[in-house]
Amino acid sequence: MLRRGLREQIWEVTESLTISVVVPVYSGGEGFRRCLASLAETRPRPLEIIVVEDGGPDQAAKEAESFGARVIRLPTTGGPARARNLGASLARGEVLLFLDADVTVPPGIIGQVVAIFSEQPDAAAVMGSYDEAPSAENFLSQYKNLLHHYVHQTSKEEASTFWGACGAVRRKVFLEMGGFDESYRWPSVEDIDLGYRLRQAGHRIRLCKELQVKHLKRWGVASLLRSDFLHRALPWTRLILRHGSMLDDLNLRPSSRASVCLAWALAGCLMATAAWPTCLAIALPVALALLAINLPVYRFFRKKRGLLFALRVVPVHWLYYFYSGLAFGIGTVQHLVNKQGLYGFDS
Repeated sequence: MLRRGLREQIWEVTESLTISVVVPVYSGGEGFRRCLASLAETRPRPLEIIVVEDGGPDQAAKEAESFGARVIRLPTTGGPARARNLGASLARGEVLLFLDADVTVPPGIIGQVVAIFSEQPDAAAVMGSYDEAPSAENFLSQYKNLLHHYVHQTSKEEASTFWGACGAVRRKVFLEMGGFDESYRWPSVEDIDLGYRLRQAGHRIRLCKELQVKHLKRWGVASLLRSDFLHRALPWTRLILRHGSMLDDLNLRPSSRASVCLAWALAGCLMATAAWPTCLAIALPVALALLAINLPVYRFFRKKRGLLFALRVVPVHWLYYFYSGLAFGIGTVQHLVNKQGLYGFDS
């Protein structure tokens, strides 16, 4: 919680700490317009809003210009990491506030960021979370965004990584670190990678649980699996193995690791029952253990969306642990093979 004195001083402090908002965008659309509209309502205002159009249709640039944003157009698509880096290199603010193009922000977000950095002058970066009221109403969108909210709201405030959808970093530190890794050509773990490097360099990252934005993305089965498996779990595995450490934070907490093992044990027991029916007796306690270890998550969903919704979450959540474990296994094999120099897998 911010001290009352800081809340009262937000307007005064804003004059001495300048904020540049950087938003990468590809195709724009209704979600992007809502993002821009919410930024237009912020009080106090940021020093500037920089929109980097990542090789997409010109419509996104026109929409941004209509809201008074500074627009930079890239002729070809290179990914959000490159777009954010370009925006940061041209920014004039002391603090860079990175936002995704599919989020809306509360009116006081600039003041929040200023107050956080003013209260904690030794913090190099700050990240927030999605709120508990995602825009899309279908089950998968509600599940995915609420799970993200839960994970961030129950994680350590002394963070081990960074989050690009709503994350702020001191511009001087960001440039010294070389920005985001531009080898990530799609939305992936470029923000997590930056967080790892910030921590390794001795910088502090704070998770501010009051700093929340609304996610507008609508998740479907294909988009969810593609994002979770190909763009998050696999590259995150490679990142973990490259850095040689698995941090006890966010999705990598011991309970999550244990859940992956239990999900695989449960799947193995169920598949084995075709040949050995007695394995069903083993599957039951494994399932109960998996349920018990994630009971706080399911209680959260029951509180927010009711019992039936929470019951629907359970199998989807267990499937998430299963394919996360699969991605970790594949990523580990790729890492070991690449280390031996047998094939040209990316590490």
